[in-house]
Amino acid sequence: QVQLVESGGRLVQAGGSLRVSCAASGSIRSMNVVGWWRQTPNKQRELVARMSSGGFTNYSDSVKGRFTISTDNAKNTVYLQMNSLKPEDTGIYYCNAATGLYNYWGQGTQVTVSS
Repeated sequence: QVQLVESGGRLVQAGGSLRVSCAASGSIRSMNVVGWWRQTPNKQRELVARMSSGGFTNYSDSVKGRFTISTDNAKNTVYLQMNSLKPEDTGIYYCNAATGLYNYWGQGTQVTVSS
């Protein structure tokens, strides 16, 4: 069982930057994929960014060019750097990590972007 704990969410002005973190209780190297999802009041939970064990990344069209997912294997931490934030980026950001058998989620961190 792997625990994921997100942190770093806060209120930020539009155009600003923010980095959220996801600390894993186990090795993220054992994961096939790690990623960030977000939940907004009017939408289903949507994928924001993910990274495979091979280092390949993909992003939703809405954040491409603005957000960057990265990992620090020594710290077992996944990051999401968010730049040029927009009000529509507001939501609860969830960390996800998956192996072939298991799918782990954190409790989420709230990001609010004011206009």
